[in-house]
Amino acid sequence: MTKKKFYAVAVGRVPGIYTDWPTAEAQIKGFAGAKFKGFAIRGEAEEWLHNPVYDRRPKDEKPEAEQRSVEIEPGQTGIAVYTDGGCINNPGPGGYGIVIVDGGMVRERSGGFRLTTNNRMELMACVVAFRELSGTEDTIILHSDSSYVVNGIEKGWARGWRARGWRKSDGQVALNADLWAELLKLCESLAVTFRWVKGHAGNSRNERCDTLATAAARGENLPADSGYEGKS
Repeated sequence: MTKKKFYAVAVGRVPGIYTDWPTAEAQIKGFAGAKFKGFAIRGEAEEWLHNPVYDRRPKDEKPEAEQRSVEIEPGQTGIAVYTDGGCINNPGPGGYGIVIVDGGMVRERSGGFRLTTNNRMELMACVVAFRELSGTEDTIILHSDSSYVVNGIEKGWARGWRARGWRKSDGQVALNADLWAELLKLCESLAVTFRWVKGHAGNSRNERCDTLATAAARGENLPADSGYEGKS
């Protein structure tokens, strides 16, 4: 991937073109509605600055599946997703929280169930986020503090379970097959990479997801998690 050398800030503290990311970041970090993008060529940055539109690739130009796991560089158009999930007593009432950062816009989602597990809520957060982003052509990086989720995708465990009829390599049943199946299907149509982050370590987005998930788990009249209660 070509390294971005010019950062165009259309909406920020001081709009303009910057040649280093720290200076550009200072113009948009914490600035509501910031709009910016990175370029390899200055002329392209100047052109975009006059018409700051986030372009999407035509649907007939999707990269092949093996090319879809990519990284978002500073200033590059992309979507950052943060997720968390958990439940009280495990199993017990549970909830999930999601923060989506897309082009300077931030939106939050959450939900809860009356009886579920920690792992199911971690997975559900990813599924709900990707349902909402279904059809986007932008790069997505999902941040989760669940090794179960991140390793399941990035190390190919879930694909292996699916290939074996939702059985682990030792023959045992792979849990949460309903959510894994939907998550894999969603991932196959998106340019997404999963990134593990340490929980409760000062990451404001991750901590916000935790707050959303906890509040959802403590909600009233929560619906049933049919994928869990139906198999209990």
